[in-house]
Amino acid sequence: MSMPLTSSTAPTPARATGRRRWLGMAVISLGVALIVVDATIVSVLLPQIISGLGLTSTDAEWVTSVYALVFAALLIPFGRAGDLFGRRRLFVLGVGVFTVASVAAALAPGGSALIGARAAQGVGAAMILPATLSTVHATFTGRDRAVAFGIYGSLISGMAALGPLVGGAVASASGWRWAFGVNLPLGAALAAGALLLMPETRAPRPARADGRRGALRDIDWAGGVLSALGFGALMCGLIEGQSYGWWTATRGFSAGPFDWPATGLSPIPIMLGLSAVLLSALVLVERARAAAGRPVLLDLTLFKIPGFRRGNLTLALVNVGELGLLFVLPLFLLGAHGSAPLQISLAILPLAAGAFLAGGAAGRLAQRGGPHRVVQLGMALEVAAVVALAVTLGPATGGLGLAPWMLLYGLGLGLTSAQLTNVSLMDVPRAQAGQASGTQSTSRQVGAALGIAFVGAVFATSLGDAMADRLQDGPLTADRQAAIVHELRHSAGTYARDLHDAPGMGDVARAADESLAVATKRAVLATGAVLALGMVMTLRLRPAAGSAGSGGGPGARGDRDRPESRR
Repeated sequence: MSMPLTSSTAPTPARATGRRRWLGMAVISLGVALIVVDATIVSVLLPQIISGLGLTSTDAEWVTSVYALVFAALLIPFGRAGDLFGRRRLFVLGVGVFTVASVAAALAPGGSALIGARAAQGVGAAMILPATLSTVHATFTGRDRAVAFGIYGSLISGMAALGPLVGGAVASASGWRWAFGVNLPLGAALAAGALLLMPETRAPRPARADGRRGALRDIDWAGGVLSALGFGALMCGLIEGQSYGWWTATRGFSAGPFDWPATGLSPIPIMLGLSAVLLSALVLVERARAAAGRPVLLDLTLFKIPGFRRGNLTLALVNVGELGLLFVLPLFLLGAHGSAPLQISLAILPLAAGAFLAGGAAGRLAQRGGPHRVVQLGMALEVAAVVALAVTLGPATGGLGLAPWMLLYGLGLGLTSAQLTNVSLMDVPRAQAGQASGTQSTSRQVGAALGIAFVGAVFATSLGDAMADRLQDGPLTADRQAAIVHELRHSAGTYARDLHDAPGMGDVARAADESLAVATKRAVLATGAVLALGMVMTLRLRPAAGSAGSGGGPGARGDRDRPESRR
């Protein structure tokens, strides 16, 4: 049995005043918006970055992926750190790290410096996100909690879609360096706002057998290392699988003196196998520490809470859908229509608008019918939007054709994300809020990586097969057909624009557009299947014990945080 993280003698903290709580929520919301936008903004900035710094393709891939990799790897350790040392303190420290890293990215003279700065941004983001989520969980109760989580969830979903729009606008107006440099004044304002308005919360520190509290040697260092390395290896494998081959190597890999050949076994299955070993070791270590009555990084008893367990799985599936669509639809628009980055961003904008609109209404709906009903409604809208998108999508479909379904999907996503976080954490004791928040955020990131890997694989395979079928009976030689299919698949469809510009290749270019539509349709249907599974999972969600949608439950009534300066 794990050592209790609460004490019956722990005093109940004074509640922050209503107005100050909501001002603190505004600071939290801006912090979330900052790190979520930076997770997706680089995809649009990348062409300018490549030309400006002379990056290799490998450098470009790492600039895109290292942020998510470090971010996901450190969420659980930093969630626990916030429980122990103060969530506001961790938030402010994270904002500082993120801001300094952003300045370093803006001033980066080359690819290595930019990759290092992006990794440091991931460290700061991993401090900020679980601190915000656990602070909301600890600060709000009752009806206010449903509203607060509505704001929180819609921000995560909406800003993920809005990031490319911001990136496209900045890239067009000022250049890519300003997209990072603008974080300096934003970070300074956030840190000041947090110190003034955010309440400090933390879990009561467990007492050891000798009566002392909070010694550094009581921190679960082994669990922290295993969690960071295990989830880091998992994310690395999922993110890089498309680039290096899921089983057979499709390209070489170099890291310092280490050189992996471009033939034979890919490094990806080894990376995923290493992840399985490390995460299995994490479970064994945490069980052993809990049995010995020692503090743990990841309290496995959290997964005995039905709402938390089911909510985490559903969150991962929701992110598979969202990030899968955000990955494949821009590729279709670019390949079939040659859409510019800003045009692509505007085509995705209805998704963000829908998420923001629905997030504002989700709290009120949750008060009437319960947050679990709001989640179920949101998932139903998401599935309906994706099916409609797949049915109507064709080679001529542009941004306007996508808009109504993206808006409907955004409405569903806003409802789901807004209250799924609430449902997942509703029965979690506040003393474990940081652990639970870090675990939930990790589920989101793993789902995002799975979405890109799974939907991307369906898209690439379908694109190659569809193009090969259309060229089979044409006048081109077998070797030329194979070369075109390879280029189209390897470029994720962007080679279609080269075919449109090549003389005498009109029929082949039209075949490429048709193949892009087929591949996108199949990828969208695969996304719909994942979301349908998530919808089935939500049918098993229930309101918290003792709550009828008010956001109550054990976490709202007992297990109070240790009081700090509640400004």
